[in-house]
Amino acid sequence: MRIGVIGCGGMGTTHYLSLKALSTKMNIEVAALADCRKEYLDKASSYFPEAKAYGSGMELIEKEKLDIVHICVPTYLHASHAVAAMEKGMDVLVEKPVCLTHEEGKQILEAEKRTGRKAMVGQVVRLFEEYRYLKRVYDKQIYGQLKSMVMERISGDVRWGFEDWFHDEKKSGSVVMDLHIHDLDFLRYMLGEPDHFDVRAAAFESGMINHIITTYQFGNIFVTAEGLWDVSPALKFRAGFRACFEEATVVYDGEKSPSLTVYKKDGTVETPKLTAEFERQDDTAGINISNLGPYYTEIKYFLQCVMDGKPIEAAPLAEGVKSVELALREWEAAKDFVKRHPYINQFQ
Repeated sequence: MRIGVIGCGGMGTTHYLSLKALSTKMNIEVAALADCRKEYLDKASSYFPEAKAYGSGMELIEKEKLDIVHICVPTYLHASHAVAAMEKGMDVLVEKPVCLTHEEGKQILEAEKRTGRKAMVGQVVRLFEEYRYLKRVYDKQIYGQLKSMVMERISGDVRWGFEDWFHDEKKSGSVVMDLHIHDLDFLRYMLGEPDHFDVRAAAFESGMINHIITTYQFGNIFVTAEGLWDVSPALKFRAGFRACFEEATVVYDGEKSPSLTVYKKDGTVETPKLTAEFERQDDTAGINISNLGPYYTEIKYFLQCVMDGKPIEAAPLAEGVKSVELALREWEAAKDFVKRHPYINQFQ
């Protein structure tokens, strides 16, 4: 199976390192790489010296005959590259968010239907062991009914993007579309569509939303999710949740090891044993990702679905588009809140 990787920067590095590890267990070959930055392309090529190198993703799609392409370019280029790849007959694993607008969402779904290609969105939180555990105890009501939950995903200011694309909201979609979308996507995955939601937000001096706190209602369950790009790049990335069930509270703190703890109603405390399929810490990507395990699992799952001709169920394209649609609604609510409360910006 011939694979191409488009975008060899932060997320692209995570993908190709996972593919490198998988190549020892599966019949796959990274046959083509693309990046407009020579230093990143050269670095990726050092792992795959036989791969053809291209200066642009569209050139790779046009000239190569591949089975699969991984699209890891900046967000505003996701949809156009995914559509082009599917039309060329390639199955696609595209990073989140899959698109930035309703129109792009329609285009990419139409391309999937028209071409019959498989497409999966990199909503990798669905594959994190801690979140899989949470969904399992919720689905099986191991600790009774879920009553409430608090989620957080915070980071320092993102200044590593190519040509500073993160700070252009038309290219990144702000913290809402880039960071917060992980949590809202998982909430949709576990709880379905919210009955309603309420947003509070703040913005950088530029006016771009950098902080969002959304409270959702899912039937009798309420959830609060916070997403933040701090004004300082020094703030360490962290993600976590606290899920309050009738019989226990499940706490995930990504900064701790072990990261998951269950506090039971009878006063006992347990640490669930989580068994990752693949464990490797690697800071090569140069971003806030060092644990390759969930990405390895995500990519292996996609490859297996393609090889076996099975439908994508973990993070299908339609689900990725629906999460973008909810994120767009929250983003508009966030901008409206900041507009109505201009004093918020005084504190940014």
